[in-house]
Amino acid sequence: MNIAQLKLVLREILAKTDLTPCVVGHRGVGKTAGIIQVCREDNWRYASLRLGQMEVGDLVGIPYREGDIMHWSRPSWWPADDDPPTVVHCDELNRAQQEDTLQAIFQFVEPPIEGEPRALHTHRLAPRHKVVVTINPPDGSYQVATLDRALIDRMVMLYVESDHACWSRYAAERGLDDGVRQFLSANTNLLASQGAPMDLPVEPTERAWEMISVLRRNCRFPGDLEMEVYSGIVGREAAIMFMRWLADERHRPLTAADILDNWPQVAEKAAAQRDDIQAATMTDLTALLQASPLLAPEQEEHLVAYIACLPRDLRFGFVKTLLKIPAVAQAISQDKYDTVVFDAIRAISEEAQR
Repeated sequence: MNIAQLKLVLREILAKTDLTPCVVGHRGVGKTAGIIQVCREDNWRYASLRLGQMEVGDLVGIPYREGDIMHWSRPSWWPADDDPPTVVHCDELNRAQQEDTLQAIFQFVEPPIEGEPRALHTHRLAPRHKVVVTINPPDGSYQVATLDRALIDRMVMLYVESDHACWSRYAAERGLDDGVRQFLSANTNLLASQGAPMDLPVEPTERAWEMISVLRRNCRFPGDLEMEVYSGIVGREAAIMFMRWLADERHRPLTAADILDNWPQVAEKAAAQRDDIQAATMTDLTALLQASPLLAPEQEEHLVAYIACLPRDLRFGFVKTLLKIPAVAQAISQDKYDTVVFDAIRAISEEAQR
């Protein structure tokens, strides 16, 4: 993506989530300038940490004692709880000169655990403040440390590249020299020389898919950028498969909400689903019912109607699973549902007696 697209994505992530964007790009492409522009335009206070120049003490503060208890003073750069909303920019993350500096900042760039604030050692960051990271790609042309996969897995990797059209608009807005602008319009190859591919070893993990879920639930990206954002979290191959799956609604499994709340509209599709897709629907239903087992009367009838449309072997396995959820077992075991679930319950009883 170019700088203009990066700014759009950053705005969405910083304003609507607690995830940590990591901007990856070659020198001079405008990573820092883009972040500062977003802060100015959206009224964020900007705080920069040049990690290549910092030690652990600069991050966690100086220790002091109060009686027999050790404390650490708040670093000067740390935003106070009542400070204006602040973006802390962890610049040159992979240029940290000492291993312990990189280990110390690891905790800070990790998105906060649900219900807990972002933290660094004993310091807690107010939720109104956000964190963004920038690095140069480890392609052999920079003196940078290799980031391990555990750290990469905790950030949304955003790859930014030089783009003449984007730079031309920026140059016009800044009133840069006409001769320079005209020369580069005729010689766009001289704007910036791209290095090797910037892809980092991102791959699908449970945490990565959770980040994509957070983004899909809270952010809105143009279609062409959505693929790029997801590629920086689970890798390009998985992102392509996911986007194709989203686009192919015919093969998308029905959700638990579809079955329980919209059964009349989806009944025909439910009966026609392939067994592998049916398994995904049953898994979603099981997960939802384990979390929220109490059903409204209409949802109860919809669930039994869905069970009735399943092939006998799938019905047997699904009922066996549902009977392990007490509230659901009580609901589907009512006499009025005997024609649907009685055979399955009888088979389960016979199996238990063997």
